[in-house]
Amino acid sequence: MADEQRLLSVQHLCTSFFTDNGEVHAVNDVSFDLDKGKILGIVGESGSGKSVTAYTVMQILADTAKVRSGHIFFRGEDLLTWPERKMRAFRGKRCSIIFQDPMTSLNPVFTIGYQLCEAIRLHTDRKGDEVKARAIEMLRLVGINDPDKRLKQYPFEHSGGMRQRVMIAMALACEPDILIADEPTTALDVTIQAQILELMQDLQKQLGMAIILVTHDLGVIAEMCDEIIVLYGGRVCERGTADEIFYNPCHEYTKGLLRSIPSVSTMYERLVPISGTPINMLNLPKGCAFCTRCDEAMQICIESVPDELVINENHKAACWCNVRDRKAKEASAE
Repeated sequence: MADEQRLLSVQHLCTSFFTDNGEVHAVNDVSFDLDKGKILGIVGESGSGKSVTAYTVMQILADTAKVRSGHIFFRGEDLLTWPERKMRAFRGKRCSIIFQDPMTSLNPVFTIGYQLCEAIRLHTDRKGDEVKARAIEMLRLVGINDPDKRLKQYPFEHSGGMRQRVMIAMALACEPDILIADEPTTALDVTIQAQILELMQDLQKQLGMAIILVTHDLGVIAEMCDEIIVLYGGRVCERGTADEIFYNPCHEYTKGLLRSIPSVSTMYERLVPISGTPINMLNLPKGCAFCTRCDEAMQICIESVPDELVINENHKAACWCNVRDRKAKEASAE
């Protein structure tokens, strides 16, 4: 991909939280690229580091967090070196975020119109009537009827789906280059989930922006993402196109996630959960983060962190099982 198409390049990012009990290694050596007009999915269970990765990009981490190493290049500039004033301009205008729970993201004591217009005034050159006109335009764009009336209402007067649409309108009002959606459908029922995801896809095509979709549900992003990275224990387990991840999974954790997705073909079968319990992020294993829950674990999995192995030009996986299988295949070919 040509350099002018590359919006974001995260390289060897490590982010930790420092607590009374010790250092929590939330993000460990995470790297990925995001190009203009593309959708990247970041998948993993709770505690895998996916949201912390997104918040590190936005530089909205808690006071106890610190970026220990790595780089985040936006159009060739490392935003980790930017002063706070420059980062404030980046947030909203260049990169916006939709948080998981719209009820806690919207201020309950201010109207929808006040909050939406405030974002437009802060991050654009619009003034006066132009601000309100833009707010109405965005509410209409995300499918909210009677936007003049909605501007005067408070968050509690809207359903969960409507509040999430307001959050999307607020995020897109400044026409950002990148939209980060942090589990935007978790608090919604299945029907509304589908509507919100379809809306995001339509807006992405209309506006040409790039999207980072953070989720724990592989099923949500099956048909949305150009590329998917799977995180576990703050590390990248596997990365590739959606077709490669779904039809040729090569990491045991990815395989476990896919086995846990219910489908019509398995409606009369018992789902197979991933065995064991999530790892203690205060005390990460010496080797592969998933080794304590993996049925295929070997001694080397316990002792050493695997490097990413190239499966093909669109697919990589960090799993010792792939190294073993490749060596066995080469030996049998000889």
